[in-house]
Parts: sequence; structure tokens; C-alpha cells
Amino acid sequence: MGSVAEKARFYLERAAPQLREFEEKDIFNKDEIRSLVTKRSDFEHLVLSPGTKPSDFLSYVQWERSMDRLRAKRCKRLKIRGSNTRPSEARVFGIFERAVMKHPGYIPLWIAYLDFAAEIKATKRWRRVITKAIRMHPRSAVLWTMAGRNAAVHGDMERARAYFLRGCRFCTGEVSLWVEYARCEMEWLARIEAKKGGKGVRRGVNPMEAIKATEGTEIEGDHIALDDSDEDDELDGDELILPDPDAGEKKKKPVFDAEATRKLEQSPALSGAIPMAIFDIAKKQPFYAAAACEAFFDMFATFGHVACQSKITQHVLSAMEESFPKSACTASCFIRQPLIGVDVNTPEFPKALRESLARLRKAYAEQAEEKKALAGKIVGWASKMLEMESLDPAIRTVLEATKKGLEAELAQQEKQA
Repeated sequence: MGSVAEKARFYLERAAPQLREFEEKDIFNKDEIRSLVTKRSDFEHLVLSPGTKPSDFLSYVQWERSMDRLRAKRCKRLKIRGSNTRPSEARVFGIFERAVMKHPGYIPLWIAYLDFAAEIKATKRWRRVITKAIRMHPRSAVLWTMAGRNAAVHGDMERARAYFLRGCRFCTGEVSLWVEYARCEMEWLARIEAKKGGKGVRRGVNPMEAIKATEGTEIEGDHIALDDSDEDDELDGDELILPDPDAGEKKKKPVFDAEATRKLEQSPALSGAIPMAIFDIAKKQPFYAAAACEAFFDMFATFGHVACQSKITQHVLSAMEESFPKSACTASCFIRQPLIGVDVNTPEFPKALRESLARLRKAYAEQAEEKKALAGKIVGWASKMLEMESLDPAIRTVLEATKKGLEAELAQQEKQA
């Protein structure tokens, strides 16, 4: 194909069968179809022109999806059957493919492509796209994070760890991927503890057996095979699964005996060893600083329901006190530590708050270089606490007084500056 007009005509003709369906089933009238073709033609000429931008492709996709939503609403209102969303999805996939071929260096375009594939549950397409995207942008922490989290959400922790390990080898200049890897491991620990308590386990299944099924494999190194083949994971329809006539006579050997069960229950992985190891390796990276440690601390603090959480946060805080003793980030984490995992509606909260305020007075008095930064951090923390509607009135009064005092200190320091 040569000119832009010829290419546009080619892509417009591919949508003709669906337009005929719209007319035959009275989903759109002739004037609306004519307007639709004109708008699509404008978009095709725009994205096929030499000076096209990534935003042009995204606008085209947005318009196609809005048109399909309108089609679905009309079919529902008019009770029209036999019209589905697959032609529109295929057309959107085609637009995205042309977009990433035209602008392969624009990461938000790849992310939009992946989000669309995930939204319509096109799992195989998603895996092929993430493979291409990572090969094109191996130093993008966002893409590695999406790959790892997608695998973890689908229950494949082996693949998730492999993605994160490979990504951490490339992304040594920013902390975000390392924090997300540790978050993924904390979520895994939370699921394991839930299964220990019998939550999320089918009736009649031993919780420890469910945990064994989760930990059935181990990772060797950080190798990951990026497969972009189109082969289906399921068996072909022509393949038959033949029953085993001797299946009932075989006595299967148990995969986990008593010794293996004891070792699994005492596994360091269940006591937070993996998240702490991720943090320890992050300490050797170029991005290691007080702010990076605080990012780890804040993430670990959100998992108050995990048994080993206090041990992990103390590990991070000890490293911060050793490496950055005068930093406002260290002081902020030290002040907030007693309240981690404590519900505001429990009797333990006032005592923990008293300890935090005592630490605040001590840290603020000892802070010399970054007093203003520490005050700003505590004001933000107190503001978030005050947003809770279930907060006790007496505790709210204490927090408001603390916040006002720090704000007055900040205003005075700004005047002096």
C-alpha cells in the first residue's frame, strides 16, 4: 500500500461487515452509520499520517470503545440478540498493535494496551504484549511490576518471583520495583496465614495441605523464559485423555510426610525472611537512601495483620538508625512505629499513641538539621489520622492540638527563613 488514503480505505473496509450488521438489525440508522464512517475515516487518516502522536491512537481507542458501549446499550434496550463485542475488541487490538509499532518507545501506550487486555481478560494476549514491552523497555520498573503482580494475582508465585528477580537486576536506579516485590511477598504471607486459619480453604481440606500446594515448587536462580508463542495452554480438542485402568490399585506415596510438614511449618520464608532479604539486597543498590527505607517501612506498615510484620518493620528501622540516624525519615518511622497494626477502636490504641507522642517530643528535640521536614511529615500523618470518622473524641483533640503545634512551628520557621 502506498498513500495514506489507500491505507485508510483498507482498514475501513475491514469494518464493513459490522456496519452492515448495524443496519440490518437497526442498531444504528443510516445517518448514524454515515457519521460513524466519517469519524472513523478521520481517525484513520490521522493515525496513518507521518506526524501522528501516541495521543492520537489513544483517542482513537477511546472513541472505538465509547461506540461499542453505545452499541451494547442499544442492544439491551431494544432487546437485540446476536450482536457481540468481539469485532470491536479485535479492532481495538489492531489499533494498539499499530500504535506500539509506530511508537515503541512510549511506555504509557504499552500500559494502556496491557490494561485493555487485562480488562477483557485476554490472558494470552496480555502475556505476549508484556513480553514485547519488557524486551523493548527492560529498565522500566512499571512494566516489570505489572508482569510480576499479574502472575501473583493468578496464583503463580514462581513466575511472579522470576519476573521481579529479573526486573531487579535491570532496575537498580529506583526503589519502586523493589518495594513492589516486597509487597508481593507480604501479600503471599498474608494469604498463607489466612490459609493457616482456615480462610479461603475448601471445607474438609487441611489448611497445611493448602499451604503445601502453594509452596510446591522452588525457584532456581532468576531465569525466566519469555515465550511469545501463540500456542494455547489447554489441550487440543482432538486429544483424548484416556483413563488409567490400574489407577485404583496404585498406592500413591504421600508428597509431604511428617518431616516435610515440620520443616514447612518452620520455614524461614513464613517468618518474613524473603521481604527482609529483599530489603537487605536493596541496601547495596545505588538508590539506597533514607527516603527509600521509608518507602519500605510505609509499605510493610500496611500489613498489620501479618504475624511477622513487627519483626520486619523493626529490621528496617534498625537499618535506618544505623545508616541515617539524623534523618527526618528515620525519626518519622521511629515515631509511628508503636501505632503499626493497632486498631483505633481498640483499648491498646491510646497507650500506643501516648508512646508515639513521647517519641515525637524526644525526636523533635534531638533533631537539628531536618526539623522542618520532620514537622511536615508528622503533620501529614496526623491529618490522615484525623480523617477517620470512628476516632475517639479525646484522641481527636490530642491529635488536633499536636498538629496545630507543629503547624505553628512550621510557620515560625518560614518567617525566620
